[in-house]
Amino acid sequence: MTIELILPDNKEEQDVSENEITIDLNVRRSLDGNFLIFDHIDIDIVVMPEKNKIVAFPKESLSDVVYGAQNRMFDYLTKKGIVLPESIQGGNVYGALEAAYPESTTGYDADKVVMLSISKFIDEERPYFAYDKAYQQQEIDRLVDPDEEDSTELGDVPHKDRKGSMDKYNRGKYIPGYF
Repeated sequence: MTIELILPDNKEEQDVSENEITIDLNVRRSLDGNFLIFDHIDIDIVVMPEKNKIVAFPKESLSDVVYGAQNRMFDYLTKKGIVLPESIQGGNVYGALEAAYPESTTGYDADKVVMLSISKFIDEERPYFAYDKAYQQQEIDRLVDPDEEDSTELGDVPHKDRKGSMDKYNRGKYIPGYF
């Protein structure tokens, strides 16, 4: 879904066709009017215009990677002046972080500015997405088709007479086993 944002240079400007900003995000709109953003590989982002709130949910399971992505996003939005730093807190769903954003006093639509800022954050994260995808593919290729030095032909590895930690007679740590 493409969202078109129109941000005039000043409040009095009427003709804004040359100042249109178009962002391309994987966004859905929920029945209650929230924007659900699914572009990030670690988190799902929900913008709640009625509550002036942004919530970041983990995609699969909570880990340091997920928390790092949530932390980077809210740090980015804080530095850009979008969210109130004192409002960043854990959400009511396990692993979620949320923050509130204020109403705009500059004449811009706060919801559009929030969506634009999240889009710019995701654009900054895209090299990380590409690196992660390439690294995962490299690991799959390494395991499926190993190099000559990482593989042996069947029968090249000599077998040992005794393998593992258990002996042939399976004597445990009981009285007859200590001789």
